[in-house]
Amino acid sequence: MVKARFMTPQAVEIIETEIPLEETMSLNHSRLIGRLTVLLARYEDQYDILPELEFELSAGRLKPDVALLPKQEVNWEKDIVRFPFPPVTAIEILSPTQSLDSLIIKIRDGYFPSGTQSAWLVLPAVKTVYLFLPQQAPSIVSSGVLHDPVSGVEVHLEALFR
Repeated sequence: MVKARFMTPQAVEIIETEIPLEETMSLNHSRLIGRLTVLLARYEDQYDILPELEFELSAGRLKPDVALLPKQEVNWEKDIVRFPFPPVTAIEILSPTQSLDSLIIKIRDGYFPSGTQSAWLVLPAVKTVYLFLPQQAPSIVSSGVLHDPVSGVEVHLEALFR
């Protein structure tokens, strides 16, 4: 006689993987990275304009949407995955999946202690840019020209948000 053996049900853990929310890029976020890169191209003799470059800094790993670095000599044979020196200017664009507070903390507690000299926080929904300088309240620019006194860079907001 054959006896049927029933298996005892066991819990199965299902693990879903997805990109963390802060790394998810929206259409407008991507559009603004592209526009900033184009608008800043006139400064290429002075700066390397680098979108999405990761930095290994004293405050940890940081990845601005766009970074301005002093012009570097290009070595195509030796690449750098995490750049060890801070950008002159870090530009962050608020995406729908980020909080404003988290980006302000990233600027104040990440970029500035590591040596970044200015930071921009772009708010697409209200077509506004906050210009942060260490130890100062941010300047708010919603029309006209954003002038960064540290880098000397100027961006017409009408062109950015066209």
